[in-house]
Amino acid sequence: MRIIYLDIDSLRPDHMGCYGYNRNTTPNIDKIAAAGMRFNNCYTASSPCVPSRASFMSGRFGIHHGALTHWGPGGEFHYPEGDGHSEDIPFFTRHIRKAGYKTVTFSTFGDRHHAWWYFAGWNEVHTHSLKEGNENADEVNASVIPWLKQHGKEDNFFLHIQYWDPHTFYTYPIEYMEQWKDAPLKAFPDEATIASQQKDSFPRSAPFLHWGDKYPATMPGQIANRDDFKHVIDGYDGGISYMDKYVGELLDTLRELGIEDEVCFIISADHAESLGEQGIYIEHASATEAVHHIPLIVTIPGVTQPGQAVDGFVYNVDVIATLTDLVGLEVPSGWDGRSFLPALTGEHWQGRDYLVMDHALYVCQRAMRDEKWYFIRTYHPGLLLHFDDVTLYDMVNDPNQTRNVAHEFPDMVKEMDHRLSQWQHEQARKPGYKVDPMQKVIETGPWKYLKVEDWVRKLEKSGWNEAASELRSIYSSEALQPAYDG
Repeated sequence: MRIIYLDIDSLRPDHMGCYGYNRNTTPNIDKIAAAGMRFNNCYTASSPCVPSRASFMSGRFGIHHGALTHWGPGGEFHYPEGDGHSEDIPFFTRHIRKAGYKTVTFSTFGDRHHAWWYFAGWNEVHTHSLKEGNENADEVNASVIPWLKQHGKEDNFFLHIQYWDPHTFYTYPIEYMEQWKDAPLKAFPDEATIASQQKDSFPRSAPFLHWGDKYPATMPGQIANRDDFKHVIDGYDGGISYMDKYVGELLDTLRELGIEDEVCFIISADHAESLGEQGIYIEHASATEAVHHIPLIVTIPGVTQPGQAVDGFVYNVDVIATLTDLVGLEVPSGWDGRSFLPALTGEHWQGRDYLVMDHALYVCQRAMRDEKWYFIRTYHPGLLLHFDDVTLYDMVNDPNQTRNVAHEFPDMVKEMDHRLSQWQHEQARKPGYKVDPMQKVIETGPWKYLKVEDWVRKLEKSGWNEAASELRSIYSSEALQPAYDG
């Protein structure tokens, strides 16, 4: 079996044609989706990049693999000490090789965040540049296509290809943004919402879209109105469109090799992207729906039924478990993922009842999602002071998450809190559990790319003295550490 896994950074499902988007951003991915199954409710268990890809490699939630932030306390990848490798919690790449698969990655991710564990277990690692994840899709394919032409007809390989183009900054040719100049926008956020966001003073907010002073023409300087919002959406969609062009190049190569109909495709993302939700733009900075809801397309010739949609809840770690099951291996006992292979083969299958997700890079949060509710506990707000300690969204009646209804539904808050507490206790009872990495980040603060003093200077330089004073007051040496009840 030939398996190609397209790992697309920062990709939102609702900006893809196969998920109903009105812009033709992903015609080549849509072709792959039409031949297989689209999962409507796939979520990354931990965001952003490092936590998610640590789950990809380990099959575990962030609370177990330990890398819940990008570096420092709470960012240490946990693996059993000593010589040799664990049979209970093996690296995915090592495990699938037991079934005779050649594992190959085209990704610079291990270099990007000094995530050396990412390089474990592959037969071949192609970093293809020293740009640390800032490559455009043409640069990725310049290495991938020659490999495919040489090895594509071989059997039993797992080929992982990582594309970065939907991630800021958008450095593709500008015509890929300009193609959307006459394309309409979604209704959210409207002018009134954007006007209300002009008081926000946190990084990646409407007035403070950029940390520095330099940004490409594919991005606006701020979001002051719907025209600016269109600029940022056109830029994001341009990145998706450019990436999809090179997915088309992959398909052309497979067609030339005569194996187009013999390749299994898995298409997903490490996380998605906020585009106005909670006032955050072009960033993956929280445990919110916009960041954690990711695409998942699975096309397996002779197995999946064309054009099928699946609504059950799944995690990204379930994808790894399913691939393991697909190639005839047992899912390791120490993994947190569950196989959904029965869903692919048309057998009876039911997704998870609810999901627990977390983020600890820019803010310390755990969230819970079921069919109706999205619940968030914020343990440390970092610079995102607009998050309440407890947030509850009605996803049926408020899909854009504009109103925190926690005070209106105290019984539901209590139920969600109970579920979250129960989940934390269940994780703590699992073999090999050490310490919740979330606690480490809470103790030291989610200060990686920006520290309080950096942002205070930015605000003062911009004339936002009142907001700067508020930050100084909250994070003074006398300030109490945020509470954590996990």
